[in-house]
Amino acid sequence: MAALTRWVLAHRRLVAAAWLLLTLGGVYATTQIGDAFERRFDAPGREGFEVNREILAATGAGGALTPLVLVAQDADDPEAAFARVAEAVEGSRLLADPPLAGDPDVRIALLFMPRPPSGVDENPQAVAAAERAAAQAGVGVTGVEPLTEAAGSQSGGPTLLVEILLGAAAALAILVWVFASSLALVPLLIAAVSILTTFLVLLGLAQVTEVSFVVQFLVGLIGLGVAIDYSLFVVSRWREERANGLDGEAAVVRAMETAGHAIVVSGTTVAIGLLALVVVPVPAIRSIGFGGLLIPLVSTLATITLLPGILLRFGPRLGRRNRTRGIGAGRGWTAWARRLVAHPWPAAVAGLAVLLALAAAALSLRPGEPAVDALATSGDARATLQQLEDSGVGAGALTPLELLAPAAEAGALAERLRDVEGVESAVAPEGDAWAVGERRIVVAIPHDDAATDAGAATLDRVRGAVGDQAEIGGRVAQVRDITRAIYAAFPWMFALIALLTFVLLLRALRSWLLPLKAVLLNVLSIGAAWGVVVLVWQQGGLSEAIWGIPATDAITNWIPLAIFAFLYGLSMDYEVFILSRVREGFDETGSTPEAVVFGLGRTGRLVTSAALILVCAFVALAASPGTEIKILATGLAVGILLDATVVRALVVPALVLLFGRLNWDLPPGLARLVRTRPSP
Repeated sequence: MAALTRWVLAHRRLVAAAWLLLTLGGVYATTQIGDAFERRFDAPGREGFEVNREILAATGAGGALTPLVLVAQDADDPEAAFARVAEAVEGSRLLADPPLAGDPDVRIALLFMPRPPSGVDENPQAVAAAERAAAQAGVGVTGVEPLTEAAGSQSGGPTLLVEILLGAAAALAILVWVFASSLALVPLLIAAVSILTTFLVLLGLAQVTEVSFVVQFLVGLIGLGVAIDYSLFVVSRWREERANGLDGEAAVVRAMETAGHAIVVSGTTVAIGLLALVVVPVPAIRSIGFGGLLIPLVSTLATITLLPGILLRFGPRLGRRNRTRGIGAGRGWTAWARRLVAHPWPAAVAGLAVLLALAAAALSLRPGEPAVDALATSGDARATLQQLEDSGVGAGALTPLELLAPAAEAGALAERLRDVEGVESAVAPEGDAWAVGERRIVVAIPHDDAATDAGAATLDRVRGAVGDQAEIGGRVAQVRDITRAIYAAFPWMFALIALLTFVLLLRALRSWLLPLKAVLLNVLSIGAAWGVVVLVWQQGGLSEAIWGIPATDAITNWIPLAIFAFLYGLSMDYEVFILSRVREGFDETGSTPEAVVFGLGRTGRLVTSAALILVCAFVALAASPGTEIKILATGLAVGILLDATVVRALVVPALVLLFGRLNWDLPPGLARLVRTRPSP
C-alpha cells in the first residue's frame, strides 16, 4: 500500500485525468444503459423453462407469460364478449368458460398473451389493448401483469436519480456531522466518480451478456453507500495521523497503509460474498452478481488511487475548520467499551439472544413469487380479482399450469387432473392453437395462489399425478424450477465463500479465531435479516402498515440470495475496520481489554456513521416502485442496522473479551501457509 500510494501521489495529475475521463464516460453511459437491461429470469435446461419455450415457439403465446383473466358477471353473451377481447390482441390464445365450481353467474376466460418482439415476459401494449376492448364489452380484466402495473402506479416512487440524490443529501448531513468542515464533500466526490465509472463498465458488460434491471438500483444506491464508507474511513485516519504529527505525503501514506489496507480487504470480502450470485445457473441472477462485483471493486480502486492525491493537494485546506473534531478515541464509545470490559457475559448473551430470536423466524422463509393479493391494493384489476375470489374461484386462476402431453392422452389427462386436490379445473382444448407438434396443451387451473402452502402443495400433487406422461410448464412451474436452481448449490457456494473469507481475514488479522467468529456471526446476522423480511413481508407484520401492501406469503426467489451476498460482504467491512484497530491496540499494549477499548473507541463513531449512510441509501431504495425492490431494501437496511448495533457494538467486542488471549493465536505453521507473520 505504501509503494502504491507513493506512485499515485507522484502521478496524481495523470491519475486524476484518467478518473475524469472515466467519469465523463459514465455520464454518457447513464443515457444509454436503460435499453440494455433485461427483465427476464430464464433457467435454461430446467423443465418448466424448456416447456414454456416450446409452447411459445409453437403458439406464440402463454408459457411464462401469465394470462389475463377475463371476468363476466350477469352477461347476456359472455362468450361473445370474451371473443371480442381476444380479437383485440393479435396472436393470443383464448380459453373461454372452463368448467368451474364457483358462482354460475360469474363466467371467466383465460387469455394467453403473445410475447412481444423484445422477448420479455411482459406485454404491456397487449394488456392495454385487451383492457380497452374489455371495457367496451363490459368485461372485467385481472392478472399478474395488470396487478403489477397497478402496484407500480400506486407506489408512485421517485426515479433512480432522485433516489440517489436523496441518499446523497442524507449522507452529506452525516458527513458534515462527522467532519464539521468542507472535508465532508470529499467522500461524496469519490462516490460520484465510483458510481458513474461503474455504470460505464456496466454498459460494456451489457454488450456481452444480459444484465438484470435490478443492477441499476444496486449500483446507484449501494455504490453510493460503499464508496462514501470507504473514503470516510481513509479521510478519518488521515486526520488522525496529522493530529499525531505527520504531515504532507507521510500522513497520506500512513493512512493508506492502515485504513487503505483495511479497505482493500473489505472490498475483496464484499466481492467474495457476491460469488454466491455469480455461480448461480440463472443468467439474470448471475448478472446481478457481476454488477454487484463492480460496486466494491470500482469504489476500492477510486479510494486507493484518486483519494490520496485529493488529500495531499486539497485536504489541509478543506479540513482547516474544526481540525480536531472527531479525531482519536470518542468519549462515548470509550466509556461504552469500558462497560463491556466490566460486563462481557450479559452483553454477549443479550446480543446473541436478539439475533437468534430473529433468525428463528427465517426458518419459515419461502422463496418463490409474492402472492397476487400483494401486487396491488386498488384499481380495476384488483377489483376484478376480488370479484373473482368472491365468486368462489381462487387466485390460482391467475397462474394456471400448461402441460404438454401426447395428443391421444391429453383428454384423459385433463380428466384425471380434475380429481387432483387443489385443482379448480383442467381442460384439453381442441384446435391448432393448442398443438405443439405431436403433443397438445392441457391447462390446469389451481384454486390457491402458488405463493401459499396450499398452492405449492397443489403443484406437487399435479407433478405426482402426471408422472412421466406430461411435462409441466406455466409461470408457476418455471418459478419453482428457477428457485431450485438458485438454492440447490447454495451450501457448496457458502462453503467456498466462507473458506475464501476465512483465509483473507486470517492474513489480515493474524488470528484463526477472529476470522472463524466473523464468518459465524455474519451467518447469524444474515439469518436475523431474513427473519425480519419474513415477519415484515411474508407474514405482513408491517408491510401493510407502512406501504399498504398485504402479506406476500412468499419472497421473490432471488431476493434472499441477494440479501445474503451483499450483507455478507458489507457486514464484513465493519468487522475488518473494528478488529484491525483492536489488533493494533493489542500489538501496542498486549492486553485484550485495553485493545477492545482502543479499537472500539476509535472506530465506534465511524462505523455508526458509515452504517447510517448505507441505511439512508437503502431507505431511498425502498421508495422505488414495485414490491420486490422494497423487500430487498428492507432486508439490506435491517441487516446493516443489526450489524452496526447488536453485532459490532455488542456481540463482537464482548466475545473478544471472553476469548481473551486465544483471539491472538496464530501458530507459525499456519502463518507460513497463508504467508503472514505469526502472532507473538
